[in-house]
Amino acid sequence: MGSNTLVTKTISLEEWGIKNSKINYQLPPAELQKISVASYDGKETANGTLAVNTGEFTGRSPMDRFIVRDEVTEDKVWWGNINIPFEADKFDTLLNKVTSYLDGKDIFVRDAYACAHQDYRLNIRVINEYPWSNMFAYNMFLRPENEELESFTPEWTVINAPGFMAVPDQDGTRQHNFAILNFSRKIALIGGTGYTGEIKKGIFSALNFILPVYKDTLPMHCSANVGKDGNTAIFFGLSGTGKTTLSTDPDRALIGDDEHGWTSNNDVFNFEGGCYAKVINLDAEGEPEIYNAIKPGAILENVILNADKTVDFKDTSITQNTRVSYPIFHIDNIKKPSVGDNPKNIFFLTADAFGVLPPISKLTPGQAAYHFISGYTAKVAGTEAGITEPVPSFSACFGAPFMPLHPTKYAEMLSAKMKETGVNVWLVNTGWTGGPYGVGSRMKLKYTRAMITAAMDGSLEAANKDNYHVHSVFGVAQPRTCPNVPTDVLSPRATWKNDEGYYATASKLTNAFRDNFKQFEEYASSEIMAGAPLKY
Repeated sequence: MGSNTLVTKTISLEEWGIKNSKINYQLPPAELQKISVASYDGKETANGTLAVNTGEFTGRSPMDRFIVRDEVTEDKVWWGNINIPFEADKFDTLLNKVTSYLDGKDIFVRDAYACAHQDYRLNIRVINEYPWSNMFAYNMFLRPENEELESFTPEWTVINAPGFMAVPDQDGTRQHNFAILNFSRKIALIGGTGYTGEIKKGIFSALNFILPVYKDTLPMHCSANVGKDGNTAIFFGLSGTGKTTLSTDPDRALIGDDEHGWTSNNDVFNFEGGCYAKVINLDAEGEPEIYNAIKPGAILENVILNADKTVDFKDTSITQNTRVSYPIFHIDNIKKPSVGDNPKNIFFLTADAFGVLPPISKLTPGQAAYHFISGYTAKVAGTEAGITEPVPSFSACFGAPFMPLHPTKYAEMLSAKMKETGVNVWLVNTGWTGGPYGVGSRMKLKYTRAMITAAMDGSLEAANKDNYHVHSVFGVAQPRTCPNVPTDVLSPRATWKNDEGYYATASKLTNAFRDNFKQFEEYASSEIMAGAPLKY
């Protein structure tokens, strides 16, 4: 798990122009927490967990994420409003300004790596302005042993300066915050934002380019776990769909909760060394593994503390996106190392706030590619300003903001993997049943867990065999029965008790799918296009 003791090695940052700083190298989490509380406005909860406020930004800022456009990226990156180009000379100038800003300050530096599979290991040096940002890097990246540090050579560098504010007219940014990837110089440059998620997503976005282009490996924004029989499962899903919750299962060993690679040899490996979970409405009964992982060494972000220093997980007065990061070893049941064999089941999780998708359905390869490219979930009232009813939300490959290549590249790799390995792919609706948001209710977690368990142990397939119902709107194979789940729950139409309203709403969602997919049609095969919802 890496050393938690003080490292005596000294390093220099003079290559970055940082010559006059006190360099705090490889400090243990306890020391970083102590400094955060003493000098950087950190607080400790009743059980000794560090709580911080990330300031102006409590989430990523997608419109301020850039990739340097040069000979490495010019013909490979899918340029647009997700991968926004940045000029190389502007990057060099901005980098010099950021390092000049850091020079003379106390700096917190950590050597770490990404990718649990040794054949894919990426060494990283993280340079932070704040101690709790460096503690986040300890939690989220993989931790070298002390003896490895003596000969450690970083391949990529993350430079993170939340207090540096860019001047857009001079620096080429959109506003004062920015997160920029430079593949030629192998740098992730982050400034103007204290949101720690930008640190990990910078490196993982880089891997989403490096792995498919140079390593013939499919990168995936997913969680993964493995059963006692070695049966690996993968869970794709956008924020709020249950990706972390459903993969953290007491009966299965966690491989990882957010980013993985699927190799040409059909191994699945975790990119990271920790978990970064939402904690809105967290409770010990519903999600005991995550709840119990919140202890010294973890970092809570943007939560509200009660007078007795306990956490009010229901309070979203700062943000809906309250978070905790913790090293993966805070979870008792984990896979060591974080590598699994070829997956047997893949789950696409969606929180359908329209309440029309079946709670679980089986997909053909074409449907799987279509839904993978679509990356559907729904936003509900209150999650963003101005949203008063459910709104369809699509994020290609269930992680468009982190995917530098065209989404069909990843989808083609996934389809090839499906056909090669015979993996089952399931679409799981963790959203609403009995009507849309505001009328129906959220699918019970115990039912979703039961459906996923039945899919993984084969009892769902055995119970239905050739008796799946082909959904009249979405065309997916909907099981009629599932162990430990009431039969009427499996049919979204039946739960509505209003056929006219159900079909009208389902038609509205299929139109949203089709409208979104127009941007991909010219790149998609006939098999993928045949996976679209049926016209109704």
